[in-house]
Amino acid sequence: MSICTHKIIDQIIGWHRGKNLIEGSTEKDQVLKLIQEVGELSDNVCKGNDIRDDVGDILVILINIVERRGVTLKDCMELAYGDIKDRTGVMKDGIFIKD
Repeated sequence: MSICTHKIIDQIIGWHRGKNLIEGSTEKDQVLKLIQEVGELSDNVCKGNDIRDDVGDILVILINIVERRGVTLKDCMELAYGDIKDRTGVMKDGIFIKD
């Protein structure tokens, strides 16, 4: 990740801590908020609207969740990529079906 990406993530973590969203909230609360934001993303995708705010909100919540667990988004993406990089399958009705 670039230096700019690290800086904004650090700023978001600082914002979470400043708003007491790490110690004063729970993972369950954050996951419920995440689901709400994914619903907003879905609505805007279906309507053809700008999704940048929705994706940003989702990333902010994911940063909260990973910070609680002592991992990073990079850790999570590397693990996910390791799982998918050699995956084979087919596209069916716009969905990738893995073997």
